[in-house]
Amino acid sequence: MLDALRYEWTRLTTLRSTYWLIGIGLLCAAAIPVILGFAAGDETLFPEIIAVAINGGASFGIPFLAVFMAVIGIFATGHEYRHGTIQPTLTALPQRSRLILAKILVVSAATVAVTFVSMAVNAGVLMIFFGEIPGLFDDPVRPALVGYVVYALIYTLTGLGLGLLFRGVPSALVVIFLAPLIIENVIVGLTMVPALDWLVPVVKFLPFTAGSLLMTVGSTDMGMGTDFGFFDRWGSGGVFAAFAALIVSAAWILFKKRDA
Repeated sequence: MLDALRYEWTRLTTLRSTYWLIGIGLLCAAAIPVILGFAAGDETLFPEIIAVAINGGASFGIPFLAVFMAVIGIFATGHEYRHGTIQPTLTALPQRSRLILAKILVVSAATVAVTFVSMAVNAGVLMIFFGEIPGLFDDPVRPALVGYVVYALIYTLTGLGLGLLFRGVPSALVVIFLAPLIIENVIVGLTMVPALDWLVPVVKFLPFTAGSLLMTVGSTDMGMGTDFGFFDRWGSGGVFAAFAALIVSAAWILFKKRDA
């Protein structure tokens, strides 16, 4: 297992794409508190503003860092198939389950670390503009930030699972962008049509939509005035986690059965 972990760590840290994706993700996330800092001026920092600033806009529907980390998750397996390195990898590490577990552990650790760095950077930007961040470690901001770390982790593991499931990069990228940004938004929008109100109970089971509630500070009606009957923070996170677990489990099983 140590050999698999060492291999995966070396692979992750020697790819230039890793540093580009992390760097761009950190910059995009940091741009949100900068924009809010200029826009808010001397106004009081409300919990909603603090949460949006520190999670880099993720709770506002633009999870920059989570998306870039998900791409790193996709590359963890997709690159190996794209460049044909999966065969020598399996020759050196024939225990497939150990290899996948090593990828999950290394990518997860990197995601959590980068997410904490991003939150620290964003908090520093807020400090520059406002001098202090009231209630940062108190409810309701604290659980929202913990939820953000969990959200980013699940998002990344979903990407890793998709990369392994499709055995490549393009298809996984399409799904990771198309599902949360278009498909789920269209379904939510269709609930506003009276004839399609039967879709309302379905919304709480949409994985990315449910996952976004991990970062909620206020109401969960998504500002649309409709009661979707969402589960609580961790219940909604469980829906997202179950979706990620399903993707990873299916990919893992097929990886053990299919040829390289």
